[in-house]
Formats: sequence, structure tokens, C-alpha cells
Amino acid sequence: MKEELHAQDKSIVIPGEALATGMSFLPGPGTYREQETILAQRLGMVSVEGKVIKLVALSGKYLPKMKDKIIGRVIDVLLTGWRLDINSPYSAVMTLKDATSEFIPRGANLTQYYNLGDYVVCQIVNVTSQKLIDVSMKGPGLRKLRGGRVIEVSPFKVPRIIGKDGSMVTMIKQATGCDIVVGQNGWIWLDGEPEKEVIAVNAIKKIEVEAHLGGLTNRMSEWLEQQTGVKVQPAGGPQ
Repeated sequence: MKEELHAQDKSIVIPGEALATGMSFLPGPGTYREQETILAQRLGMVSVEGKVIKLVALSGKYLPKMKDKIIGRVIDVLLTGWRLDINSPYSAVMTLKDATSEFIPRGANLTQYYNLGDYVVCQIVNVTSQKLIDVSMKGPGLRKLRGGRVIEVSPFKVPRIIGKDGSMVTMIKQATGCDIVVGQNGWIWLDGEPEKEVIAVNAIKKIEVEAHLGGLTNRMSEWLEQQTGVKVQPAGGPQ
């Protein structure tokens, strides 16, 4: 049987589509082997790394992972903490001990600390096999978010929006002057002057749409300069 790659790197494929033929190719995440052919398990973008073929998902809800920094929204006040919507099929719980270093007396009105609709930056500290999720607010950068706005992107595009070593989101911050927090769960909080917020949102949406294209960092640098008049240099020079 001839060894052959049927799908190019960064091409979009549908479930069941043949990606490669031959035993020298190895199936990665999102793919499976049927005899000598590697097939796509789901809709996704092909990533070829040497002889390993995997799929990067293009859509779907966030699946919680340990140590992820996420943005959550308070949807219930419990006796011993808060329940959060985390843009996932599963909600998360934040207990009193994980919510604050302050002493909270028994019977205190917990809405004084976090009320329904409040957004927080938190970290996932436990994911059980039954998908019970615990989050904590104890750690650098973890806090209640005040003002600003929250937008939603595909969780699978978050690494591209952050960029290598934070390069992409840093460019957006420099160009717009906005404070931006990117949650691994696809929720992004922005706070800045209204017109600059709009540019930052448009930049994020542009990255989301063009995430699979090459040369994105330089294109975004030029686009941001056109929109704001601020010259931003990608981290590490042109890419």
C-alpha cells in the first residue's frame, strides 16, 4: 500500500474523511485508524507533526482541565460557597475557603462577597471523574472582575488569541490600552475606553476567524496600527 497524505496541514476536514494511508503515519487526537487509513473523528483543522496526524477542534464547549485559569459567572449562592457557570456542560463550585483569605463568619450574607451575575477570574483546582469541578480564587491575578464586558470565543481558539508567550493579546493591550483577561474557557473580559474596547473586540474576533491562517501575528500588528495609529511590534520581532 502506498504511503500517502490525503489532507494538507491546516486544511479543514469533516468526520470520516481520509487523512492519510499507510502504517508509517500515526493517529493523534481527533483521528482514528481503520486498517491502513487514518480518518477524521470530527470536524476540525488538520495538524501534521512529522508522521503524527491530529485534529484541532473548531467548535464545541469548554471541557474543564486542572490548573486552567478561567472566567466564571456566579449563578447560585450556596450555604457554603457559590456555583459558577464556566461556559461548559458542567458548572463549578467555589467554596468559602477557596473564595477569599478573609474570615467569613458562619451565617454571613455571602452575596456581600460574590453576588449573582458577578464575574470572577479563578483557577480549576479539582476535576473528578463525575465532572464535579472545584475552583479557587487564591493565586496571582485571580480576582473579582468589576466593570468592563465579557465576550465569548471558541475555547479551541484561545491559544491563538493569547499567542506565543502572550504575544498576541499583549499587542492588543498595547494598541488599545484595554485591560484584557483571557479565560481558557473561551470567556474574555475587556475594560477600557468604549471606542478602544470595540477595536479590541474586533481584533479578538478577527483572530478567532483567521486562527488557522499563517502569518497572523504580522497581519494583526498591521491591522491594529491601522485602527489605532499605535505601532505595535510582535514579541520577538516579525513573525
